[in-house]
Amino acid sequence: MKNLHHMRQEYEGGFLDESQMAADPLEMFHRWLSEAVRAGVTEPNAMTLATASPEGRPSARVVLLKEVNAQGFVFFTNYLSRKGRELLANPHAALVFDWHVMERQVRIEGRVERVTAEESDAYFLSRPEAARIGAWTSPQSKIVKNRAELDALQQEVERKFADKGIHRPDHWGGFLIRPDVIEFWQGRPNRLHDRIACYRTEEGWSMHRLAP
Repeated sequence: MKNLHHMRQEYEGGFLDESQMAADPLEMFHRWLSEAVRAGVTEPNAMTLATASPEGRPSARVVLLKEVNAQGFVFFTNYLSRKGRELLANPHAALVFDWHVMERQVRIEGRVERVTAEESDAYFLSRPEAARIGAWTSPQSKIVKNRAELDALQQEVERKFADKGIHRPDHWGGFLIRPDVIEFWQGRPNRLHDRIACYRTEEGWSMHRLAP
């Protein structure tokens, strides 16, 4: 394996200037996400979600963004999973979108709340049947003995819902992250990257350049 000390990629694909920024960072995010889609980035809505326990112990994983609107960023999960339990106990989170092929990242921090049951129902019913079965099957984040146990749980759920509509379980639904900070990062040569952060204030959004 190549020495990690010598693994280095020079970023020369673009730049980010204040004049390019939209006044509303959510509009700017939409713009960058659309550009990632057009560039063919694999799962451009994939984001690292960082949470922390009430004691401050952090954890992170990759989940999929399912909606971005004027309020913020929405994803769906099992509320009884580790991330779900941590978000309900400590309703703050951070997100990272890494569009590395474009030499771009977006970092987001904010408060978290559940979306309405109606919103969760609507999204759940839009999922493929196998995914709805999976939401009922998996005791997410809990230890299982082996794959056979999980397969048996799936078969039990399939029997339960045979010839019936698969409704949303109460322990599954959406979270909305209301951003306080949205930072846009564009790779530049010599590690002197462009970082422009937007902070929510009572008057609106305040924009600042950060040192790389």
